[in-house]
Amino acid sequence: MAELESQHQQSSGQRQIPIVCPGHTRPLAEVQFCAVIDDEKENKNRILLVSACHDKLPMMRDGSTGDWIGTFEGHKGAVWSCHVDPMANLAATASGDFSVRVWDAITGDCLFTLPHKHIVKTCDFSCDSTRLATGGHEGLLRIYDLTKLGKPDP
Repeated sequence: MAELESQHQQSSGQRQIPIVCPGHTRPLAEVQFCAVIDDEKENKNRILLVSACHDKLPMMRDGSTGDWIGTFEGHKGAVWSCHVDPMANLAATASGDFSVRVWDAITGDCLFTLPHKHIVKTCDFSCDSTRLATGGHEGLLRIYDLTKLGKPDP
């Protein structure tokens, strides 16, 4: 792999220096970019980047600069998956603490905690943001209807 990178750098004549985003203290499990339309008239988009990490603290950053926006605090186990819904209003995290949490992506507040019977390794929103799929060590795929979850957690 390093050999391929070296060949590409030599052929393009450029060397790229990546943006480095410090903050996590354990291995990262997953990252996701999400494009948010800020102003349709001016065709301006904002890029968000979320990261799931074994340090129990999934983070949201500006995807263009790497600047820290916030941390979703509350899990008691490693976070294996973190996704933002297509509207960028909600975030979901899947954890080793046998739960999935649904967050307000704007305020960082936990809206719902969805208990599972084992480690949850993945989660993702439907295209219309009304459903959330989860999966993990139970060997079950669960699909939650977010419109029927009731009142948010206190």
